[in-house]
Amino acid sequence: MARSRSDVRPSPTSPGAWEVPPPARASAPPAAVELLAQARQGLVEAAAPGAPHERFATAHLAALRTAAAVLAVRGRPETSPRRRQRIRSAWEVLPEVAPELAEWSALFASGAARRARAEAGIASAAGEREADDLIRAAGMFLRIVERGLVLQPRLPAQPPRGHGRVG
Repeated sequence: MARSRSDVRPSPTSPGAWEVPPPARASAPPAAVELLAQARQGLVEAAAPGAPHERFATAHLAALRTAAAVLAVRGRPETSPRRRQRIRSAWEVLPEVAPELAEWSALFASGAARRARAEAGIASAAGEREADDLIRAAGMFLRIVERGLVLQPRLPAQPPRGHGRVG
């Protein structure tokens, strides 16, 4: 497990493995919390040794689950009949409900076709570097979303006035 919530990084004890932040304290709806937990587990799986294309697909799926958590909290049903008829990807909807995540959405949308090829078993869909880069990006995306949806900062406990002072 990671020593800090601030990064997903190579594990010093297991070459090829990645450390992932610990689970967040829940304050979001249970469905969003479950999606974040699934995304976190997906990153653990993606970081394990294996075929790069499979690791890439697993990391991309973790990012998709992270986006789904945001949509579970902020998403609204389409109101116009025309928009309801068209199926839209999470990466297309995410910038509308969370504009601050638009760049992340564009990044992961650009990897969707590669993920489809990887899931189809095409080994050339992603190499080691692409898999590692996507694992890092998905980990950062997960942390940002957890902070925005789940984590509530806590101030350090203050001692009562007059206690602990010499005087």
